[in-house]
Amino acid sequence: MNEIETFEFDRQGYIVIEGLLTAAQVASLAAAVDDLEEHALARIDESPRKTSGWGANYYANPERGYHANGERAEGKTLMVEDFWSADPAFDVLLDHPRTMDYVNGIVKERPTINNSEIRIRYKGNSTGCHGGTVNASQKYRYSYTERGIDCMMVRMVYFLHDCSNEQGAFCVVPGTHKTNLPSPHSNNPDEDPNMIGLEVKAGDAIFFTENLRHGGLINRSDQVRKTLHVGYGPYWLMSQNIATMDEQQHITPETFARLTDEQRDLFRAYRPKS
Repeated sequence: MNEIETFEFDRQGYIVIEGLLTAAQVASLAAAVDDLEEHALARIDESPRKTSGWGANYYANPERGYHANGERAEGKTLMVEDFWSADPAFDVLLDHPRTMDYVNGIVKERPTINNSEIRIRYKGNSTGCHGGTVNASQKYRYSYTERGIDCMMVRMVYFLHDCSNEQGAFCVVPGTHKTNLPSPHSNNPDEDPNMIGLEVKAGDAIFFTENLRHGGLINRSDQVRKTLHVGYGPYWLMSQNIATMDEQQHITPETFARLTDEQRDLFRAYRPKS
């Protein structure tokens, strides 16, 4: 992170990074997401199932190693978690050099991946507001010490197509990662007068602390909104995906075997079966 980005991240709790992915990377990832969307929807009600500690019931695909929940319908979302094993096209996001420069700048202990989700939002869907205040869960802690910005959980959201406010933009209340009081406003992002949408182009990314109040505006368009989320934190923090909350990171032995040593380090909690 350069000096301006560091200042803005500390001031606002997020930064927008233009052109983090190349056009070729966007095209490859978009094709993989489209394929996985159809694969998951065709099997979403099948077994085996995975019930998390949060009570969510996910389809657990044994061959491609992902967890999925949701449906294709107006106002609905399809969530595909633990997507690394589903397609090698996603490997480009593992130890992505520019991404890791940002992550290493503000996660002071050795970082690992703790969240990986494809969020597919159909027309009429929004993502409720969450995060905000210094009194939030310590998992989301944001602090500034003698070493500079020191975050627990941060997330990079990659955009595979242009996304306007009308199309359900990612939205934030800037500065709420430092507030002391919870928001008095509705958790509907379109009803929070302090919420602002962050309009982006394909290949852009948004990097933010999970302690920031954030969500997703209503998708009022016919475009299906598709984003890739990768979360990071200290090496000892377990999975923060809903399907595998506080468990070891989920990745198949076959996928782990094909990764480089640097990529494997991002899944430190994983222990391949002998």
